[in-house]
Amino acid sequence: MGWYVVKRLLLIVPTLIGIVAVNFFIVHLAPGGPVDQMISRLMGENTGQSTSRIAGASPALPGAVIIDPGARSQFAGAQALDPKLIEAIEKQFGFDKPMHIRFLKMLKDYATFDLGTSFFEKRPVMLLIREALPVSISLGLWSTLLIYLISIPLGVAKAARNGSRFDTWSSAVILVGYAVPGFLFAVFLIVLLAGGSYYSWFPLKGLTSSDFETLSTFGKVLDYCWHLALPITAMTVGGFATLTMLTKNSFLDEINKQYVLTARAKGLEDRRVLVGHVFRNAMLIVIAGFPAALVGILFTGALLIEVIFSLEGLGLLGFEAIVKRDYPVIFGTLFFFTFIGLMMTLIGDVMYTLVDPRIDFETRET
Repeated sequence: MGWYVVKRLLLIVPTLIGIVAVNFFIVHLAPGGPVDQMISRLMGENTGQSTSRIAGASPALPGAVIIDPGARSQFAGAQALDPKLIEAIEKQFGFDKPMHIRFLKMLKDYATFDLGTSFFEKRPVMLLIREALPVSISLGLWSTLLIYLISIPLGVAKAARNGSRFDTWSSAVILVGYAVPGFLFAVFLIVLLAGGSYYSWFPLKGLTSSDFETLSTFGKVLDYCWHLALPITAMTVGGFATLTMLTKNSFLDEINKQYVLTARAKGLEDRRVLVGHVFRNAMLIVIAGFPAALVGILFTGALLIEVIFSLEGLGLLGFEAIVKRDYPVIFGTLFFFTFIGLMMTLIGDVMYTLVDPRIDFETRET
């Protein structure tokens, strides 16, 4: 297993380079880059970009310049600007250099985990990620734990009572949870419980109250849970259905195997058979899939939830970077997401061997 882990770690490097390269060149081909938005701002045009993270920034603050100088001719009115001003903006951020030179420099910086500086906030991207990470971890970790705490017992109960009335009506609830997107349920919760139209029991946005620092330790915990209640509920409802059915099907598959029939033939109680014989084998795919589930919720499921509840996590950070064409933040968050995803995939493989020592990836590869 040790040699397998080493090979997987070495494989992460070319995988990261390939994914970063694809993202780099695709983003460069997208219209409306930072130069376009900067010219629009200088010409007094409305770019429609988000300003929630750049409030107080100077109107003439140069944005990122990723596109080639010749591409600025697409703007009507850009000719009214001094060409030397456009060239100065490009040169200031190093975008007068060829694209491949900029890409190689970015790879060199990423090798030392230097993700650059935000074009609009003028702050290191790593610092922005570090500030946003606790919010995303809070949402992802608590919602994932809650999903597992609900899905595993419910899936086991459905498997033990397969075909019963309980199995039927619980499947109906699961079907509704699977069909309703998490972000849509989040809007419903806001309208119903966060002052949208009916009750104002929960805060509409943010992770803490304005007087959080003045609260006692117990008060801080309550305030934290109060703010997380609606976002985590929305994410849990949108994510427990698949895991519940996976748990049920895993148990049903194990229950029908010969070793279970033999245990029952020896007179063992169903409870002892389920807990002592079936549980470990049935939970293999569920437990080992925890890292992948956490990554999926952390970096995809939380995106719209963070936007809806104005929680400044990694999802909102990346979303606003795309809207503003803040390329260092875009590439930095993509790099971070990819690196964490690859590491979690490796951890998932290791967990497979810990849960079931019979699995040997090295033997399988040979």
